[in-house]
Amino acid sequence: MRFDLITLFPELFAPFLASGVTRRAYASGQVDVRLHNPRDFAEGNYRRVDDRPFGGGPGMVMMAEPLAQCLAAIRAERAEPADLQAPLVLFSPLGQRLDHAAVQDWSASSGAILLCGRYEGIDQRFIDAHVQLQISLGDFVLSGGEVAAMALLDAVARLQPGVLHDEDSARLDSFSPALDGLLDCPHYTRPEVWQGREVPQVLLSGHHAQIERWRREQRLRLTARQRPDLLDAARASRRLAGDDGALPGDADAGL
Repeated sequence: MRFDLITLFPELFAPFLASGVTRRAYASGQVDVRLHNPRDFAEGNYRRVDDRPFGGGPGMVMMAEPLAQCLAAIRAERAEPADLQAPLVLFSPLGQRLDHAAVQDWSASSGAILLCGRYEGIDQRFIDAHVQLQISLGDFVLSGGEVAAMALLDAVARLQPGVLHDEDSARLDSFSPALDGLLDCPHYTRPEVWQGREVPQVLLSGHHAQIERWRREQRLRLTARQRPDLLDAARASRRLAGDDGALPGDADAGL
């Protein structure tokens, strides 16, 4: 898959693409990331890409023409049929909330063109003419779309085959279908006692059925406490089976 990023700060992506386990996806081309600076398509000695907003107000607004020229160059390079063109995605507070289901869809897609806004925003005429989808990370505002683009790329890259050391690492993530959309359970490693806190004995027992039972109970309790909406959704969709609705200590856990 290929992701073309339109950004005024392509230098931000160099360490991101070369760091961590997900770098394998970028280095191998499984997730082909290409960077494009709209300033390269701006006119004048100063390569201006922003101007004051009509009607007054604080800040500056990204101009439509440099973005349009940059997008046209990307479209020409991708050379896709008109009916199969990659969508142009804008990271914006107006967008749909990015979640695990959306990430899974993107991980199986052919990619997209990602637009990283800056300043007060982007000339609405460009958005109306060219943007097919807007995505938000949550109800807060960032200085630009680059961090949001990195979040999407990282989430997509780790789902590609062979990127993680163990395929179960992604399969057993929080929100995944394998966990019925629940949060993951707590994890522990050596030493067995740290600052007086012990690892739960069941994890040291070697009894795999009991360990899995404990993990399942922890996922349910943690989800009930932290994200009851996820538990409600799992119950409504009938993903929970067996005695998941009547675990010992349910009253204390809020189940």
